[in-house]
Amino acid sequence: YVTYLLLTGADKFSSLQQQISSYMKQVSASELFTEEKGYLTHHLEPLKTVHLGSPLTGIEANGNKTSVYILSIISFLILIIACVNYTNLSVVQSTGRSVEVSIRKVLGAKKKQLLFQFLGESLILTLIALFISIIFSAALIPVFNELTGLTVDISQFINFPLLIMLAGIVVLVSTVSGVYPAKLLLASKMGIVLKSGTRVSSAGGMLRKTMIIFQFVVSVILIASTIIVTRQLSFIRNKDLGYKTDHLLVLPADRTMMQHYEDLKNAMSSIPGVASVTGAYETPTFIEWSDGITVETGKEKKELAVNAIPVDLGFLETIGAKIISGRDFTKADLMLMDTTENYAHYQHSFILNEKAVSELGWTASEAIGKTITKGSKGVVRGVVKNFNFTSLHEKIGPLVIFLSPDFTNNILVKINGNNIPSTITNIEHLWKERISHRPFEYKFLDEEFSVMYAEEQRTAKIFSIFSTLAIFLACLGLFALAAFTTVQRTKEIGIRKVLGASITEIILLLSKEFLLMVFIAIAIATPVSWYLGARWLQDFAFRTEIGGSVFLFASTIAIVIAILSVSTQAFKAANTNPVNSLRSE
Repeated sequence: YVTYLLLTGADKFSSLQQQISSYMKQVSASELFTEEKGYLTHHLEPLKTVHLGSPLTGIEANGNKTSVYILSIISFLILIIACVNYTNLSVVQSTGRSVEVSIRKVLGAKKKQLLFQFLGESLILTLIALFISIIFSAALIPVFNELTGLTVDISQFINFPLLIMLAGIVVLVSTVSGVYPAKLLLASKMGIVLKSGTRVSSAGGMLRKTMIIFQFVVSVILIASTIIVTRQLSFIRNKDLGYKTDHLLVLPADRTMMQHYEDLKNAMSSIPGVASVTGAYETPTFIEWSDGITVETGKEKKELAVNAIPVDLGFLETIGAKIISGRDFTKADLMLMDTTENYAHYQHSFILNEKAVSELGWTASEAIGKTITKGSKGVVRGVVKNFNFTSLHEKIGPLVIFLSPDFTNNILVKINGNNIPSTITNIEHLWKERISHRPFEYKFLDEEFSVMYAEEQRTAKIFSIFSTLAIFLACLGLFALAAFTTVQRTKEIGIRKVLGASITEIILLLSKEFLLMVFIAIAIATPVSWYLGARWLQDFAFRTEIGGSVFLFASTIAIVIAILSVSTQAFKAANTNPVNSLRSE
């Protein structure tokens, strides 16, 4: 149990923790204190830190800390890509203003005045972008809520830290995108610019190329990660769990209903379209009941920690689990159970899974007829094939299934797939007739199974959006650099055409440099993607393999998009009349 304490002030936290530890050490009884184990104590933790999971309190996480960090890093990288592209596009756009800047310099404009002009223009553009982004952000909040499973509104984003961060981004982006192209233009020789018309300094070329490589590294990593997450989700959906989740209806049960459970079960079984009806304490998708069993092996007792689930007759048949040795529960097993209130008098019948049998050192056939103790003694009637009764994040552990209809919390109804709506309607009518104290509510077991991986499904969607956005931005950056390079090589292209170069040769000439950058990015991104994908998959006990096709597909997408981005500018340059370019250059 978790105890919640309302402190009189935040400053009391540390002193209270010390007092609790000291107190527990004093009052710990001898059986709670040993030199090896130390003493029993309790740990305090602020409630707001528990949301993403706490190793101290053991409270189950309501979110995924790793996902928060990963998505934050990706968002930051995409913001960097956007800023770099803005700067590169500003440089390309500024090449057409080289004559304007040179004339201003000839007429007496100082470098500081020209610099402030570029900064002012950049600041205005960035502020306009900020205003538009705020409008889009507010409009996309419903999409954000649906994607993340959260419920937020615009008021939650209006806070001082966020405003400071936005102001900082505006100042940083406008400064870099204004100063960098201004420096390039101001570094150009006025005489050369006025003579050539468009030539600017080529300084900073290596930096621009490095940033293009960086953009495509991020893009390929995101594409590969999206493929890996999607493949794992497909693996989960198609994995043989050891039981069937389709067409299995789950209805909640309570103590009041259990007074007429047998009559209700028989009535449901007679409905057309219902194949079988059973009950269980929990559904087979996630069995949380922790227990322990004891087996006498000669002179010693062997104890085994297990998961356990009390069920009704027909449970394994209804869920489609396979018995590999022995038999299923029968009515004869019910007759052996003492119905007195003294739990110690119960005569249980047990079914073990393969994992429990192997942990006890038996074979499946040897386990049949063995006596085990779980509260009271009982006999093993059968062995069921291992099935995933927890998330695929976890390995299959030892499981004990015992016959006890009184513990039914869920009624499981197996229905045919011929006319599902009609069958559910008939079940609802029966429910309303027999169960008046609660509304008719149901869920399908496959839906419950899917909910277990809602976090992974959201991650796949977010990665898809981010990878698409990153590719789009990377293409903008590549387009900007291709346009800039084309302007720089206008005279060269004209001379080559005069000397007989074909359009195809010119396109290849301009494209090979950019494709080389993409190949370098792929070489860097592939091992990083593999490492990150392998680390993410380690969280699953059952997982897909990362094959080379993942990186081949991601690389192909990057290369094709890069070719399309560059060839547009290259084709335009190749089709330019060489007479005009040579005359102007």
